[in-house]
Amino acid sequence: QAQLVESGGGLVQTGGSLRLSCAASGGTFSHYAMAWFRQGPGKEREFVAAISWDGDDTYYPDSVKGRFTISRDNAKNTVYLQMNSLKPEDTAVYYCAANTPHSAWYPSNADSYYYWGQGTQVTVSS
Repeated sequence: QAQLVESGGGLVQTGGSLRLSCAASGGTFSHYAMAWFRQGPGKEREFVAAISWDGDDTYYPDSVKGRFTISRDNAKNTVYLQMNSLKPEDTAVYYCAANTPHSAWYPSNADSYYYWGQGTQVTVSS
């Protein structure tokens, strides 16, 4: 059974940084596109970042572009999200997600992802 486990969340002040990690197991995740989504209190789930299986292509919404960076280490089956210049509106539960090689991939579309982690809480204080 494939699993994704997020870590690295926590409480940080406005302007601070955090690095989230997503460790994958039980599948050939080096072949999967990966992404981060988030859901803030009372909000819909929101796309945050995505990366192709080889790391060559990355995608971000305008709300995080220039502040967040997604990367991956296929040797470690791990995807990272470096978050800088954090703002209170970044407060959310952050979820890691994995596509599969047999599915069409639309980076910002949550329906493109088959595997999901349990999430890690990020809280940015003002």
